[in-house]
This record gives sequence, C-alpha cells and structure tokens, in this order.
Amino acid sequence: MPNTKSAQKRLRQNAVRRTHNRAVKSSIRSTIRKVREAVSAKEFEKADELFRVAVKKLDKAGAKHVFHQKTTSRLKSRLNQHIKSAKDKATA
Repeated sequence: MPNTKSAQKRLRQNAVRRTHNRAVKSSIRSTIRKVREAVSAKEFEKADELFRVAVKKLDKAGAKHVFHQKTTSRLKSRLNQHIKSAKDKATA
C-alpha cells in the first residue's frame, strides 16, 4: 500500500487509466478481428469499411499513448496488406 498522499493519488489514477486502456485495447482487437473475418468471408467492401474504423481507433490510441505509435503503424500496415493480398487472390 502507498504511504504518502501523492502515492495514493497515483494509485487511484493508475487504476482509472488501466481500465480505460484495457477497454480501448479490447475494442481495437475486436475491430481487427472483424476485419479479418470479413476478409476470410470475402466481403471486401465490408472489410474496407471496418478497416477505416480500425485505422481511426488505432490512430486515436496512438495519439493517447495507449499503444506506441510504431505499434499502431505496424498493425495498420499488416491489416492493409492482409486485405490487399486476399483481394489479389480472389481476383486471380
């Protein structure tokens, strides 16, 4: 347990931030999963729409330092690459 008032306050702040960050991360993981499911079902229009939503959430999370900025860039890049390769395979 924290001994000083400032340490007690820091503990409270960390608890609030942790719950918020967990909710944001969960939401992003769910959105990415939905994009991947749409791609595997060959619903590319839906996947593109969900990808835009995922990019917006990732950018927001990166700006708020929930994720590192390079982590968000990597996730966006890999997701976009996944969609494009699936589209190419479907048309070929």
